[in-house]
Amino acid sequence: MANPDTTPVKCTRLYADPAGESHFEEIEFNLSSVQYAPPAPALDISEPTAASSFFWLRFPRDWTDAAHPSPSRQLFIVIEGKVEGWTSGGETRVFGPGDRLLMEDTSGKGHGARPLQGEALAIVVVLQ
Repeated sequence: MANPDTTPVKCTRLYADPAGESHFEEIEFNLSSVQYAPPAPALDISEPTAASSFFWLRFPRDWTDAAHPSPSRQLFIVIEGKVEGWTSGGETRVFGPGDRLLMEDTSGKGHGARPLQGEALAIVVVLQ
């Protein structure tokens, strides 16, 4: 049974518009109360999203890159440190531990990134 008081999970989405420019936007994933692992009490979970793999990604200190599209549709979750990301339109955001970025700019001019204040560690989940 759905819990009407369940707060959605917020996530930043990175996408390319029809002209190939990349942009950030805030999106939400709705949760429902589900008996996920009986006999444990119900948990609030979202609809599943198919994934093919995941990997750890470490940004070395002083690493920076040129603009590029995402190699695949993926979920990027910062674990340690801070990562600055920017769009082809020049918007910049800083992502820290626990921040989530749904990367869907698999075409177009892409985005860039760099670690701030040393190394940064993330988990990348490749989505289908």
